[in-house]
Amino acid sequence: MTPGATETLVHEGHRVLIQSGAGEGSGFPDREYASAGAEFLSTAAEVFSQADLLVKVKAPQTSECEMMREGQILYTYLHLASDEQLTRTLMERNITALAYETVELENGTLPLLTPMSEVAGRMSIQVAAHYLEKAWGGRGKLLGGVPGVRPATVTIIGGGTVGINAAKIALGMGANVLVVDINPIRLRYLDDVLHGNLTTLSSNRRNIADAVHVSDVVIGAVLIPGARAPRLVTREMVADMSRGSVIVDVAVDQGGCIETIKPTIHSNPVYELDGVLHYGVTNMPGAVPRTSTYALTNATLPYTIHLAAQGFEDAVASDPALAKGVNVHRGQITCSAVAETFGLQYKPLSELLD
Repeated sequence: MTPGATETLVHEGHRVLIQSGAGEGSGFPDREYASAGAEFLSTAAEVFSQADLLVKVKAPQTSECEMMREGQILYTYLHLASDEQLTRTLMERNITALAYETVELENGTLPLLTPMSEVAGRMSIQVAAHYLEKAWGGRGKLLGGVPGVRPATVTIIGGGTVGINAAKIALGMGANVLVVDINPIRLRYLDDVLHGNLTTLSSNRRNIADAVHVSDVVIGAVLIPGARAPRLVTREMVADMSRGSVIVDVAVDQGGCIETIKPTIHSNPVYELDGVLHYGVTNMPGAVPRTSTYALTNATLPYTIHLAAQGFEDAVASDPALAKGVNVHRGQITCSAVAETFGLQYKPLSELLD
């Protein structure tokens, strides 16, 4: 949360509790939060013990789950479909958990997922271009080539927010770009708005296999809101890629759409399998925290204000988009995609509110 957002909440009459030093990674020192009216606590445990509404970026770690108390509201990215243990812990502790990634407007857009998808999509091409360099184990290809030399080929699996942002950067750098998506209407839109060496392909097993085979870079950008990502790129397809090619699976938060992907961290982001470099960092926007903090706060703050001012039940009752963000409430799973993933009982939120 930015100091500006903190000031807004304080002005609305709320107490904002911040762990000392929490903003420094994004370039926001404590003094800026102090000027905004925040109250400082020394440890995360103190914040967790006092707060009614916990505003985070990533899903809580095991140690943080132990700090939470019954009835607290957790407002963050959750990606529960890829973490059964966390799902069950939130149920057992009777936490009300709202997931940024499942807040959904009437037109189907995901306003709180969009900003981080934009960041991750653009970053995916920067990362891929870096690891294509020979010094980092790549094929030694320049993404855009030069006159007289072919550019690299980039295949993007999924034409949503991540996909279109990845395509913009790849095309801007001069790469040959293939975008695969299941929705023909989306493919027509991408064909209209994107310019350069672009090919759009309807998603099926043969088209994906052929595209992956000729690619120097594959970007995983598939999303089914709240659910586990489908495995569309098999290990056999990966093994068919040229040695030194690069895979960046942005969908790794939801389990990944590439069979060979596994989660990695910023300090050790890449591993090699079948001669192909795999990048599976689960929090790509964390590499550019200042940009990401502003972008995420811009999107989440209106809902934060809504929750703080009206309280949970009134806020979700009056805002259908926010209600879709509720994944766990009163020990029940209220997101059908999460319940289906783990074979758990689904309980509509409206029944629990009644």
